[in-house]
Amino acid sequence: MTIRVSRTLNFEAPAGSVWEFISDPAKRAGAISVVDSWDVHDDVSATWQVALPIPVIDSTVAVETEEIEQNPPTHVKFVGKSRALRVTGEHDIEATDSGSQLHNEFVVDGRLPGVETFFSRNLDRELDNLEQALLDSFENS
Repeated sequence: MTIRVSRTLNFEAPAGSVWEFISDPAKRAGAISVVDSWDVHDDVSATWQVALPIPVIDSTVAVETEEIEQNPPTHVKFVGKSRALRVTGEHDIEATDSGSQLHNEFVVDGRLPGVETFFSRNLDRELDNLEQALLDSFENS
């Protein structure tokens, strides 16, 4: 079973501020609650250490992420692969009269029992976390 979640977030911040956050692999990783730590290798790849609270996994799982599409300053798509899951995230930014919109889509394919169940229950909350991390970044800039 594949889990797919899409959501559009509206911000009173300019599209450039959204791009600055969403195009940064470290900032994206930091917004995800199950990512314990990460190492950014370059502008397009990083390793996330993901801690999933499911019985089959008793430690973190390394997820190798890589941006596979980037069209600055409006589009970025990444893929993360591990023995436990494959995740694809796609973000499109659009300027609006009052700021900007961020269109998000995440697709998770679980490779171990319990992974898809976890994400079907929690992926929407992870988008809440992403929204809050963006709002926090706007306040701190």
